[in-house]
Amino acid sequence: MQVAAHLTRRIVSGEIEDGRAPSELEISSEFGVSRVVARETLKILASLDIVDVAQGRRVVVRPRAEWDYLSPLLIEWLPAESVEELLQELHQMRALLEPELAAMAAASITDETLARLGDEIGRMAALETDPEAYLEVDHEFHMEICRAADNRILDRIMYSARWLGTASRRVTNEAPAGLHRATAQHTEIYEALVARDPAAARAAMRKHLSNNYSTLVAEKEKEQRSKRAARRR
Repeated sequence: MQVAAHLTRRIVSGEIEDGRAPSELEISSEFGVSRVVARETLKILASLDIVDVAQGRRVVVRPRAEWDYLSPLLIEWLPAESVEELLQELHQMRALLEPELAAMAAASITDETLARLGDEIGRMAALETDPEAYLEVDHEFHMEICRAADNRILDRIMYSARWLGTASRRVTNEAPAGLHRATAQHTEIYEALVARDPAAARAAMRKHLSNNYSTLVAEKEKEQRSKRAARRR
């Protein structure tokens, strides 16, 4: 895993040119590991769609657009600026899907699901001083809505993006009073679902996601100002 992480960062930084990735022998020699470890390293990179490995052919780097950006490993290994770009792309995906999922859920949601969502709203309010615990409840709230929409394909798409969703929430939750605002916005979504009003549920979810994106951009700009100030000192 350590060698795979190192090679991924090297590829992203442009150190590996002309699309050729190191072979088993080269990895073994450079990192002082066995051929078995080198082979497993390439399997990991291949599983993330970073490289193509074929018997009798050289190992080649795949186009970056084809990498498995939903993998938690890749998210962990990418540089911060690449993750920031992915979080913006995640917002685009959520803005396309989640308002419609909320509307679909409002049309068919059960009393049992509403009860669970109500419990989660209560837990959010109680966890506003505990960002990590809040994250889990926040994620489950959105997944409950997704499941209530009763579309297995959309459910798996949302579930597969959970690692990026967690990374995004960690940024927005750091904003002053961010968790208190999040609870209020989730409550609006919940009330629209209780009313079984698809249009209101769609609008409440769209508002929540828009506010999240504004916070994400603001936190990024804040971090950039801090970096510029640090360089001037």
